[in-house]
Amino acid sequence: MKNINLLALAIASVLTVSNAQAAPTEYGNPGTENPFTYTFTAAATGDVFAYYALPSTTAVYHNEFGLWDVTTGYHSNFVLDNHTANYGDSYNLGSVNAGDTLVFELLVNSNWYTWYSDKSLNSDGLNHVYSNSFAGDSKIPAGTYVAFEDLQGGGDHSVNDLNYHDATYVLTNVAAVPEPEEFAMFLLGLPLISWIARRKLAA
Repeated sequence: MKNINLLALAIASVLTVSNAQAAPTEYGNPGTENPFTYTFTAAATGDVFAYYALPSTTAVYHNEFGLWDVTTGYHSNFVLDNHTANYGDSYNLGSVNAGDTLVFELLVNSNWYTWYSDKSLNSDGLNHVYSNSFAGDSKIPAGTYVAFEDLQGGGDHSVNDLNYHDATYVLTNVAAVPEPEEFAMFLLGLPLISWIARRKLAA
């Protein structure tokens, strides 16, 4: 009975990690650069749709979103301006092949900077992206949530800067990117599951 209770606890901890990704979680440490970087790939051959996922914005700059398929060299149009798009508005960014490496771009129309989801491409050397999974709602399907910071150099590092809340989107047909913190929690739970399995075999 004790082993069954421990197994249930381990399963519950894994399910908690999965459920934590049920909705977009905004960046939790504004004023500080996101230390985690992401690699995005096409989940399947087909179209990638972008959905505007910000009900309102405090961003001063006008920002538009684009897709760069690094594998094929394809660039989409820049679309879904953060000052004119409504929550749930969508745009077909184009077709990709399964496994293609994808980089998302934010064009800041007010100063003509372009920021990339690949930190190494950014002229200021900062990570301008925060990402996690989105389970979907009545206006936006399940997908990968990508949120951008639009200020060069992160601004003056107040809570309104490096908040990754200037333009946010949900992408479909993009391989899910686990939250680094949640993935770490999952890895911490693996030894417990292994220990329970060993005890069961020994019994």
